[in-house]
Amino acid sequence: MSMNTIEECIKHARTTTSGMFLPAYQSFHDLLAYHAKTSSPDDLFMIYYDIESNRTAITYHEFILSIRKTAAYYNTMGLQKGDRIIVAAHNHPDTIVQYFAAWFLGLSVIPLNMGEDDQRLAFIIRDSASKLLLCRSEYMQRISTLADPNQILIQEVDTDSDGLQLYVDIIDSFQPLPFLPNHSMLDHEALIVYTSGTTGIPKAVVLDQMNLLVDADCIATWHGMNKQTTMMCVLPIHHVNGIVVTHVTPLIHGSCIVLNRKFSSEHFFSRIEAEHVSIVSVVPTLLSYLLQYYKNSECIVPASLSHIICGAGPLTCELVQNFESKFKVRVIHGYGLSETTCYSCFLPLNLPSSTHHAMLTDHGFPSIGVPLPCNEMQIHDEQGKSLPEMRRGEIVIRGTNVMQEYLLNEKANQDAFSYGWFRSGDEGFWMKGADDHPYFFITGRIKELIIRGGVNLAPLEIDEVLTKAPGVLSGICVGFEHDIYGEEVGALIIPEDDHVASDEILTFCREHLPFSKAPKCVVFTNELPITSTGKYQRNKVKHLFSEFKSIHFTA
Repeated sequence: MSMNTIEECIKHARTTTSGMFLPAYQSFHDLLAYHAKTSSPDDLFMIYYDIESNRTAITYHEFILSIRKTAAYYNTMGLQKGDRIIVAAHNHPDTIVQYFAAWFLGLSVIPLNMGEDDQRLAFIIRDSASKLLLCRSEYMQRISTLADPNQILIQEVDTDSDGLQLYVDIIDSFQPLPFLPNHSMLDHEALIVYTSGTTGIPKAVVLDQMNLLVDADCIATWHGMNKQTTMMCVLPIHHVNGIVVTHVTPLIHGSCIVLNRKFSSEHFFSRIEAEHVSIVSVVPTLLSYLLQYYKNSECIVPASLSHIICGAGPLTCELVQNFESKFKVRVIHGYGLSETTCYSCFLPLNLPSSTHHAMLTDHGFPSIGVPLPCNEMQIHDEQGKSLPEMRRGEIVIRGTNVMQEYLLNEKANQDAFSYGWFRSGDEGFWMKGADDHPYFFITGRIKELIIRGGVNLAPLEIDEVLTKAPGVLSGICVGFEHDIYGEEVGALIIPEDDHVASDEILTFCREHLPFSKAPKCVVFTNELPITSTGKYQRNKVKHLFSEFKSIHFTA
């Protein structure tokens, strides 16, 4: 297909060969109006557990009323359709209300990850051109040093702290905004998520209401969700996974959400049992935490739990096999990016056990599954040509869940949308399954490929071996600067105890990998470099291997 402009490339990348995949609702306004009309007074939308395990239950009627009152509050602040707000918060019902109230009006939300450094937060606040910043009390002192009050209005909105009852009273004083008929806002900007790369200026991913509603609809259908489903959120809600998978998705079918202030291995299964949770969305790191917590004890998984959704980070065959073996619950692996709203593919739920197990463990990497109906996926070479089965290349995606653009970043848009597909930056391959569907696999970030002597090495392939090495609690490989090969392979390891020997780890790796791929040195650490959503940041720790730069390693 010949495309002469970046606009044409983006337009092509936001549709499938069969056209647009339309959601059931024309806006969040219409979705909320439907539930306001059809839900019963005692239908629960959310159960919230705070940091001290206090439980709060919120019905659909209460949730929607709070949204309509908060939307009225936004109006009095002078906000109009198309304006942007920033939310400096954490997992809390107030945060969810603030998001949905913005979408009710046609505003756009920029969630802040308060775990980011000050420089990055200050950049996001300036770059987003937002008019209002809603900030919970514990972050006010920090935010006040990062945001210019002459450029953005800052409002303290905590409902849990002493002396801040005023915010509750203000919201309650408003008459709820009425619902309007046929309130279409599918093309309205809804969410801007700033990428969390380890270097450079973060890119602003612009998602519209169509993106959120379509992806959530497909996720809900894929996982068999209905009004009786209860889903649990243990991931941060400043990220698309926590926002889309465990809040927008349940809302599609009137399901219930169990929102946790933070993930807790101790309370994970007990809350699933207490609230009859059917599905939980996690990242691979949390699977590791659970395995470690129950390492020396048995755990009976509640009967209500149908399966666990896992993605947004590198999953190894070893980890998923150990988890499923230990807990006897199916892990539905999937894949997506903020730029594709959230998930773009999943393993099917109804695979026979042997096929499910094979797709997760028999091909060197756990399969990320088959594409959702709202998008298509392929593997491309550097010239944008589709590659056949088992050939490694770049994972590319096109469909209705693909973002509008990177905000005010022409270079990033040109790089991402060349050839009319969204280029993920991830390397992978595909193979045809017994059901004739294309099953995709991810082998690592292209920018994190280790280029040793001109040969590309996939980090995840090496990670698979490292995690099985004696004395390794957790570990990743890192490509570090090397005088002879340009880059060489090192291992960053969290040891099981103080008696772990690096020589044993290196010997094990050389027994299971060619010398070129095997780590040549080990650096021990207390923690691995990960983002708040569980993605490894290998490039952030290259400097830890500087002492090995000039060493000539031999077999």
